[in-house]
Amino acid sequence: MNQLAVDVRGLRKRYGPVPAVDGIDLAVRHGEVFGVLGPNGAGKSTTVEILQGHRSRDEGEVSVLGADPATAGRAWRARVGIVWQDESAPAELTVRETVRHFARYYARPRSPEDVIAMVGLQEKADSRLKALSGGQRRRLDVALGIVGDPGLLLLDEPTTGFDPAARHRFWDVIRGLADEGTTVVLTTHYLQEAEALADRLVVIARGRVVAEGEPAALRRRYGEEATVGWTEPDGRTREFRTKTPTRTVAELMSRFDGEVPGLRIVRPSLEDVYLRLTGQDGGPAAQEGER
Repeated sequence: MNQLAVDVRGLRKRYGPVPAVDGIDLAVRHGEVFGVLGPNGAGKSTTVEILQGHRSRDEGEVSVLGADPATAGRAWRARVGIVWQDESAPAELTVRETVRHFARYYARPRSPEDVIAMVGLQEKADSRLKALSGGQRRRLDVALGIVGDPGLLLLDEPTTGFDPAARHRFWDVIRGLADEGTTVVLTTHYLQEAEALADRLVVIARGRVVAEGEPAALRRRYGEEATVGWTEPDGRTREFRTKTPTRTVAELMSRFDGEVPGLRIVRPSLEDVYLRLTGQDGGPAAQEGER
């Protein structure tokens, strides 16, 4: 337990007859960025809410920073930073006033000015919240999540509404926090974000973990088939999916007596693997979910 920031075994949560979380196990090491992926309704937000201590569980063992979130006290809560999907800070306050106000809740907070700079809101520090754009409000949400200098940061879809530049700046913030030893658990719909940030990740579908590992390892394990494409002498484009792309290329080279026109080899991306694992590619997993 002491070697893990988050240790979850056999977690279950039902809403009436519907199992939202159906026997999930998680093991998150101290100091790593851990991604939780899954479609809407997969159970990932419910899982994170249980880790936060804001939702009860029906079954299972949960340890977060060495304590059970269901019974942990105020000192434990001060060590856990949370960025909700929706925040409700008072619209009449300025950015600086809001961050300073939240900093007072913690015994040893980060400098509010440093936090404002970290999320790129220096130029908006004296703007009222009601004047901020959606992306700027989301950056403020992140600032409020990290101002307490948490040992564990729980991020639920943190970059919703960010433009690409702001998203990349946010990634730099998360990498910096991880380098300082902060453990980060991240749910996201952006596959590029998961691949850029996560040391390891799980894919959840229908309340269960269907895959776990490093992003590159998941691509190798579940993205077995590559697509080999080329151009025929008559100009037609051809594609062939195969588990042995090198052999296919060798056969094409023999057939074309050397250079293969328009040759391209595309290996599955993390997004391709994700769609397959969650049954959103129309394959067997999707058919199983329809039965």
